Amino acid sequence: MKPAAERLPWADIDTVLLDMDGTLLDLHYDNHFWQVYVPEKFAERHGLPPEEAHAECFRRYNAKAGTLDWYCVDYWSEQLELDIVRLKEELAHLIAVHPEVTDFLAALRAAGKRVALVTNAHRKSLRLKMERTGLAVHFDALHVSHEYGLAKEDPGFWAALRGNEPYDPERSLLVDDSLPVLRAARTFGIAHLRAVYRPDTRLPEKDVGEFPAIRRFSEITPELPQ
Repeated sequence: MKPAAERLPWADIDTVLLDMDGTLLDLHYDNHFWQVYVPEKFAERHGLPPEEAHAECFRRYNAKAGTLDWYCVDYWSEQLELDIVRLKEELAHLIAVHPEVTDFLAALRAAGKRVALVTNAHRKSLRLKMERTGLAVHFDALHVSHEYGLAKEDPGFWAALRGNEPYDPERSLLVDDSLPVLRAARTFGIAHLRAVYRPDTRLPEKDVGEFPAIRRFSEITPELPQ
């Protein structure tokens, strides 16, 4: 097991960029939705055996992994002939905020940091989750990759983001549970990066590759002057 990540040099960080699903929110909701609930509804809609429906859904998912289509509820509503937004609302009771997130966000604001949410989630998914969690009040900005035409896995996204979020990569922190996203951000030049050991609280810790990672947000919460 890797040790906890070193504390961050907060004096050198002005902007904090935060992923949503798996980072601030428990990924169990999304995993259960796409891996269990959608295949069940796809089977019902198309009269398929559960195993066949599951295999077909995953075949289509895998073909779009890492692209904007993978994150687009409108795309999947059309492709699967299901009302994905309505189905997401049916499972909204599973949406949960990771421990210590609210305290972490409040500490960032108290420390004078600019705080921006940067997500691949579709705007419709973002709206549902912000309504459910009330986290939007803690952010200076909410950025959705669909509005930039590139997924966060593309280093070009991080350049495009600066058009609306004028951050200095050398003085910014990104916390994200996706290794491809962290690698793209590193390629672009974001200096401070943290992965997440357990995006889904129902699953074991994940391999965080070459990145320092957190188990709890208290590990990286800035200390405020007394």
